[in-house]
Amino acid sequence: MVDKDAHYLMCKGGVYYFTRHVPNDLQKHYVKNRIVMCLKTRSKNAALKASHSLASKLDDFWLKMRISNIDVPASDLLIKGQPVEAFTSCAPKLSGALEKYCQLKGIGRGDQFFKVARRNIGYVIQHLGDRPLDAYSSSDASSFRDWLFQRNLTSTSIQRIFSTIRAAMNITIQEDGLSCANAFSKTYLPSEERPKRASISPENIKRVQKICLGMADERRLLIALISDTGMRLSEALGLVWSDVQLGHEYPHISLVPHSWRPLKTSCSKRLVPLVGVSLEATKVMHRQSLHTQFLFPSYTNEMKCNGNSASAALNKWMKAYTGQGVVHSFRHSFRDRLRAAEVDTELTDQLGGWALSSIGQGYGAGHTLEKKYAAMIKIVF
Repeated sequence: MVDKDAHYLMCKGGVYYFTRHVPNDLQKHYVKNRIVMCLKTRSKNAALKASHSLASKLDDFWLKMRISNIDVPASDLLIKGQPVEAFTSCAPKLSGALEKYCQLKGIGRGDQFFKVARRNIGYVIQHLGDRPLDAYSSSDASSFRDWLFQRNLTSTSIQRIFSTIRAAMNITIQEDGLSCANAFSKTYLPSEERPKRASISPENIKRVQKICLGMADERRLLIALISDTGMRLSEALGLVWSDVQLGHEYPHISLVPHSWRPLKTSCSKRLVPLVGVSLEATKVMHRQSLHTQFLFPSYTNEMKCNGNSASAALNKWMKAYTGQGVVHSFRHSFRDRLRAAEVDTELTDQLGGWALSSIGQGYGAGHTLEKKYAAMIKIVF
């Protein structure tokens, strides 16, 4: 029976129970409309104290439930475009996610990595504001995409921007154990057909190589070095003389990351045989070096490697001789030349530092320097 005077108490078999009806407006949150809890006591005084405590806690809890169902007071006075979630969320803001991304992913990366990350995240903050991560919606991401297109950015540039945003948000969501989704993860980004970058013809390569060896200044020797090695411009720019092994049986460059010039991928770390014009250019630079640490001191120092400046200068000069004006085209030609020499794909990938096409290619020590050198000799004009 229920004891009406004992405040929500019921005695059954000499043991007291707490029982209380769930208010009608809150019953949708419960599986039953009445709460019954055994107090595990036969003492009425102890049961009364417990029931008062339980009733008080329930009253406080039910009050919070009722308030949570009420709209935020004066929400109509908030600045337009600022979601209520931005003021009530406990998630880190996007600016905080940027700092965590730079801290964790920026280890060993150059200044360009941080510059690009802050620029791309800055676009979001400029258009949508610096909100907690769970205060962005998929519609916000779509609006941001459209805003970028209105600024006349290409699809490729927008894809790169979204890639940074997604990565920065994902790492914070994962590291902080957040339950929210990444609002930018599934935004539709149209692709665009871009003309494939053309290789430089063998005739133009030989002509440029001859001119470069004839002029033998820093810029032209840089082009000559790239022409027969297939190295990326930044890879060549960041070299120091301790990376170069001219006295070896198989002259080569040990391409490793440096604080002033990291490598693009883990596969980029490799031994690059020096053959043909690249070997000749390296010997000329060695005679001209005058005990300098860097092969290209005009563009590289212990703080940074200025690839953008070198690229602009070299591309402008190259255009007059090849009609293409892109130094990176030597890298495309390098692959074509290895293909024409019937060098197998796995060895080609190792020579150029390209990503491996299968897991199996990463097993073992890889091809020997002797075999790499023999393959490179085949492409010399």
